Amino acid sequence: MADFPAAFVTGYPIRHSRSPLIHGHWLQNYGLDGSYRAIEVAPDGFADFIRGLHKNGFVGGNVTIPHKENAFALCSRRDAAAEEIGAVNTLWFEDGVLWGGNTDAYGFVANLDGMNPGWDRHKSALVLGAGGASRAVVYALKQRGFDDIRITNRTVERAREIADRFGRGTSSHEWRAIPELLEGAALIVNTTSLGMEGKDDGAVDLSNADRDVLVTDIVYVPLMTPLLQSANALGLRTADGLGMLLHQAVPGFERWFGTRPDVTPELRELIIADMNRSARNGFSK
Repeated sequence: MADFPAAFVTGYPIRHSRSPLIHGHWLQNYGLDGSYRAIEVAPDGFADFIRGLHKNGFVGGNVTIPHKENAFALCSRRDAAAEEIGAVNTLWFEDGVLWGGNTDAYGFVANLDGMNPGWDRHKSALVLGAGGASRAVVYALKQRGFDDIRITNRTVERAREIADRFGRGTSSHEWRAIPELLEGAALIVNTTSLGMEGKDDGAVDLSNADRDVLVTDIVYVPLMTPLLQSANALGLRTADGLGMLLHQAVPGFERWFGTRPDVTPELRELIIADMNRSARNGFSK
């Protein structure tokens, strides 16, 4: 067992995760003893991996696709965000008990707070997509007092499930209703893979959007997604998704290593440089 805190990120696949770069930067920047590494675990081995965390010297770690729901089930205790969202992306031990949390909602709002202060002044939003990321975004918006959250998805039943989960102030809609749903929305959030490198761009016509709307995309590769490009062309305010990745890492680092790190322009530029290197080498994640 190591003499210093050891943490990890696990998923399947995981080799192109940027979490080790983020946490490694903080460990070095704050002069802390610790380690953080990526560990690829297939779904059929995930439960055994989690059961062996303490024995193998880990103080905790991050969980990403496709393990977030399984991590939720395997934790002894969960924080309020994880309970509401139904997924866990951060693990830690308290008094020998394995806790699970979800920091995606925190990362989402912290990014917007940093890039667009006052973004939550008006309480209406259109959320594109109805997957796990959508649940985190809807939870975050509810926490900020949004009382008009319109969820649209190509399979409307999935949007309905999220609206039912979060109740009052949320509504589900068919994808074809987007032109009408744009009207009066102060925030537009893409939580789907549309526009991600290698995916169909699935262009959304923003011409009906209010001129003072804020458009954000949780996709960060490419940094300027087709949705954000369309928003810029119309003169709309935008916020890219990279900050969500950076900010969601903050609470876990603090739990494992005892120091709350800052998300700085230096860290952002470090990750952008890595993204550019990956693009040149043919990797997009």
